[in-house]
Amino acid sequence: MMNSLGSFSSSYPFFIFFLLFAINGLILISADNDEISGSTRLELIHRNSLKLSGKVGFDIRPKTQMENFKQLHHRDVLRRQNMVSRRRKTIETAASVSMPMHSGSDFGTGEYFVEAVVGTPGQKFLLVADTGSELTWVKCKYDNCGRRPECLNKPLDKTVFNADHSTSFQTVPCSSQTCKSELSDLFSLARCPTNASPCAYDYRYMEGSAALGIFAHETVSVDLTNGVKRKLGNVLIGCTQTVQDDQGSFKGADGVLGLGSGKHTFTARIAEDFGGKFSYCLVDHLSPMKQSSYIVFGQNRVQTPLSGSIQQTKLVLGGAYGSNYGVKVSGISVGGSLLDIPFRVWDENLGGGTILDSGTSLTFLAEPAYKAVTAAFDKFLSTQEKLPADGGPFEFCFNSAKYAESLVPRVKIQFADGAVFEPPVKSYILDVAPQTLCLGFVAGSWPGISVIGNIMQQNHLWEFDVEKSTLSFAASSCT
Repeated sequence: MMNSLGSFSSSYPFFIFFLLFAINGLILISADNDEISGSTRLELIHRNSLKLSGKVGFDIRPKTQMENFKQLHHRDVLRRQNMVSRRRKTIETAASVSMPMHSGSDFGTGEYFVEAVVGTPGQKFLLVADTGSELTWVKCKYDNCGRRPECLNKPLDKTVFNADHSTSFQTVPCSSQTCKSELSDLFSLARCPTNASPCAYDYRYMEGSAALGIFAHETVSVDLTNGVKRKLGNVLIGCTQTVQDDQGSFKGADGVLGLGSGKHTFTARIAEDFGGKFSYCLVDHLSPMKQSSYIVFGQNRVQTPLSGSIQQTKLVLGGAYGSNYGVKVSGISVGGSLLDIPFRVWDENLGGGTILDSGTSLTFLAEPAYKAVTAAFDKFLSTQEKLPADGGPFEFCFNSAKYAESLVPRVKIQFADGAVFEPPVKSYILDVAPQTLCLGFVAGSWPGISVIGNIMQQNHLWEFDVEKSTLSFAASSCT
């Protein structure tokens, strides 16, 4: 029995061979216990030594020096590959993926855009960063003409992803189990003209927009926070050939980056290599494109100066929330007073609940919560000159001539585990037109889920840890 390294029990005299199996297998160790001195001598024996003749596994010695070097080279190559593999994993554990993120204000939209490079060679696109979407898709042209010269010589349409020009573009067959079963939640279609035909989809969004196209696996090129560039393979994307967008949800965008918590999302794929954590910090929603922040995937969160302490609350995943990121809200206070809102409004099992969604601009409150919040603003609103809503989504708008932020009661959203989110006043008193401000909450149906939209999230760091089911947040300038 071994008591410690280099020290053996003296009750059993022995002579034991220890085989040290390094990748190149060059050295064996003969261990001889010296009972007088109490020490152990280790003799290093080359694997091609005559001492090992006749022993199992060592009876085939190289006949020539060249054959010996060939064997050494083969083992050295395997050893180096193992070292590179381990080093890459170490790098990816220490590093994270970083993608630039901008407000869509320059395009007249309330979404936030992420820059993504898709395909081989890479083509750059602006995608809507959407935590409420499972499918990552780009506007796409696909003629299924392969790599034939007559196809490759066609002029590129730079407004869409040219799938035929990408060597890494691989369609998902409609006859596959992936199409028939796994992608059914992503609105895969049953039509299948031939076994090799691409799996088609008709992906529908809650506000009525839709994306129609075919599923494929593709490569997305990403930058790591340590300066290394990396190709992320086998990413499920949608090659969208038709977009239905009467609401302008995709205005200025080339597609959507699916950041939901589902199995086939971009976040799920990137978690395989970098862990199930991502963070973003949304700049002011009126910021120009040149003012950007980042979305970061991995252990490192967005590097941004914080103006408050980091708080943490529980993420509720799956169930009634599907692939959305649910949170346990316990109440809302206005001006320091906790409002009388029925608890069932916050309970996803009783027809309510709350999600955090980067793809929704405004904040929707289920009707009982909306009425309580707007009633709490009555005193403030009574001091302002009320303006007609002009058919917009807001019920309470007023002239900004007499407005002073110091008069606005502060809103706090309280979570069940004690964390408190206090958005800046500009996140719920919105500048919607010249001399026109509006209370930035929208009434949602009841029963129904409340949604904390991206304007309410602005100027805060948000970190989603899917593995631990936690949401961390803190106030920040996001610059």
